[in-house]
Amino acid sequence: MKRDLDLAGFDLHPQRGAVLGEVHARPFTRLTAPLTVLRMAFLSQGDVAAADREKFVAFCAAQGQPPPDEGTKHHQVTIGAIQLRWEQHSEFTTFTWILSRANQSSRAFGAIGDEPASLIRSLSQSGQLLVAVKLEVEQTSSALERAQQLFERSSLAMAAVRSGPAVVASDFRVDDQGFVRILVCNDGLSPGRLGALVQRVLEIETYRTLALLGLPAALELAPSVDHIGRRLVEVLEEMQGAEDLKLNNHLLTELTALAASLERGAAGSLFRFGASRAYYDIVQARLAVIEGGEIAGYPTWSSFLARRMAPAMRTCATMEDRQANLSIKLARAADLLRTRVDVELEEQNRDLLRSMDERTKLQLRLQSTVEGLSVAAIGYYVVSLFGYLAKGAHDGGLHVEPSLATAVFVPVAVGLVWIVTRNIRRRHLKHDEPSGAHD
Repeated sequence: MKRDLDLAGFDLHPQRGAVLGEVHARPFTRLTAPLTVLRMAFLSQGDVAAADREKFVAFCAAQGQPPPDEGTKHHQVTIGAIQLRWEQHSEFTTFTWILSRANQSSRAFGAIGDEPASLIRSLSQSGQLLVAVKLEVEQTSSALERAQQLFERSSLAMAAVRSGPAVVASDFRVDDQGFVRILVCNDGLSPGRLGALVQRVLEIETYRTLALLGLPAALELAPSVDHIGRRLVEVLEEMQGAEDLKLNNHLLTELTALAASLERGAAGSLFRFGASRAYYDIVQARLAVIEGGEIAGYPTWSSFLARRMAPAMRTCATMEDRQANLSIKLARAADLLRTRVDVELEEQNRDLLRSMDERTKLQLRLQSTVEGLSVAAIGYYVVSLFGYLAKGAHDGGLHVEPSLATAVFVPVAVGLVWIVTRNIRRRHLKHDEPSGAHD
């Protein structure tokens, strides 16, 4: 009997399971109105993320629920009538609490109750809370009237849902308890589509807030970047009239310090600006999926958020571009100034070599003069010694005229001394020549 083909005999990539499973990660939860959803997002990276994960595992154990598997980034548990969805992302962790309101028809918007509130408070986190959303799903066809009752009309934004009979509304303001309130009016969406809608709406608010984190970073960097830009112009003006090597070296040092300061700020904001762009793209994608049209002349979520988010995103993009352009200009200015300093150093070295060459020539002339005097002096002593010998020979009875013999010996003595001195100098010069000079 032939066995069906399987992959047991193949060497599978260690990340294959994770890659394939990512398609099914974070599935939509089927929801039925009415219900309340609380979404909290905490900034958590590195050790903080690990500590928060441990706290969630301990919370699951305390509630008698299975903890998330090792390496899992999302997990869902059910505690009585409450569902808790945990998701861990690259720089934040979200907790989504889903509270069913099937038996509570009349109540205040977003009312939680003592028992759910106590349960939520028992799950403490180490990271800083950034996002707090209170979303209410109501089964109603009077979306406009209900939204006008709950939200400030000057900030109210509403949109019909593309996937079916539902409306989303919010004024994106923080209430007295610190939550941003969102209303979803359902008038016939299936549980699956309602769950997808709620998750996308929560993602819009979550990523909207995270995207705007880039704006404070851009505003904080603006004075420093402005100062660097102004100082760069001043340094370039000083460069035009700077002819002193010391001044050029000072300007080069200042340019290097400005470049270091700029790169430090750019490196610190690189992740923040990149993350803001990515989060903004996610917001735009989610809005394109859920929005279907306007409601009673109120702005849609896309138009409302575009008027407020787009300028912030442009500010971040402008700051990033300014940093990049300033970095290029600083590098060019430093290269120009470094070239000028190098040229000035070469000119100084050339003048120094020229002066050394002139001193060498003077030394050679002095040496030649000294050698001439030395030959005369040594010749004088040799002739004097020869004169004593000639006188001694004459006194000893030899027919030698001392004065004549001495006079005849003078050119001989001087010539011999000159020849010996010249040979000694040549021998020394030969030893001083490089070994490769005769190759």
